[in-house]
Amino acid sequence: MEPHDIKNLKVKPPKPNAEQVRSFIGFVVVFIMAIVAWNSWFTVEPEEVGLVLRFGKYVREAKPGLNFKLPAPVETVIKVPVQRQLKEEFGFRTVRPGMRTSLNPRSYDSESLMLTGDLNVAVVEWIAQYRIREPYKFLFKVKNPQVTFRDMNEAVMREVVGNHSVNDILTTGRQFVADRVKQELQRLCDKYETGIIVEQIVLQDVTPPDPVKPSFNEVNQAQQERETRINQAKARYNKAIPKAKGEALRMIQQAEGYATDRINRAQGDAAFFNALYASYEKAPEVTRKRLFLEAMDDIYPALDRKVVVDHQLKGIIPLLSINDGKLPVTGAGAQGGAK
Repeated sequence: MEPHDIKNLKVKPPKPNAEQVRSFIGFVVVFIMAIVAWNSWFTVEPEEVGLVLRFGKYVREAKPGLNFKLPAPVETVIKVPVQRQLKEEFGFRTVRPGMRTSLNPRSYDSESLMLTGDLNVAVVEWIAQYRIREPYKFLFKVKNPQVTFRDMNEAVMREVVGNHSVNDILTTGRQFVADRVKQELQRLCDKYETGIIVEQIVLQDVTPPDPVKPSFNEVNQAQQERETRINQAKARYNKAIPKAKGEALRMIQQAEGYATDRINRAQGDAAFFNALYASYEKAPEVTRKRLFLEAMDDIYPALDRKVVVDHQLKGIIPLLSINDGKLPVTGAGAQGGAK
């Protein structure tokens, strides 16, 4: 054979036999069936539900557990966490939660800076906690439901904050603002059919902007000092006024008692004098002598020195002191008496 004949020689591959063809086809069929079987079942976690789409259209809802479907791309599944509590943060971002929470140092003033009702500026940071109550509405009624939910949060919070003063938001009105935002936000979620239920609005931090914090703190200190002084004055008032009222009432009652006593005594004296006068008219001499004796009976015990004189004697002899160092009793005799 010549060399040019070798160059023109072509080697033909051997033809596969029928058995090899059948083996290859069987392998392909088994591979396809395995893929189909692998894509025909799925599991749904206890806190989730699965929404089955057939060529992109919703057909049914799959409960937690093992479920079956037609293989993709005929049917696909979207799993939605309906029992898990989700949250959206505004004014800050949590990088790593835990005992020592790590926050993103980036500024989010576009979300947190708000104008209050008294034309002051406040930095409001909050968390919106929610759950997906109706997964079909959450996925198919609103485009980008999470973005829509965040926009509604900002709109409602700015509206509520704009209706209150900065002192209300910073102090006693925080809980009222949170409750009001929750109500209005739920109303909007129901109106736009987002399928979201708002569980809680938590105001994390409400402060004045950094450039005005020193001045704002001074104002707060002055207001607190004012409240302290007012409370102290009220305490003194509440202590002094009831005491004065009680003292005045006591004096009035004493005066009324004294007046009643004087009137009763005067009436008794008048009645006694009238009775005495009636007795005097009946027996003047006896009455006069009885009055004299009663007067002496009242006067003698009060005297420290007593001198008994008999008017029939011409001289007075002083007696010895017999009353323990008191003034001596002087008289004419032991049986002498005044007449």
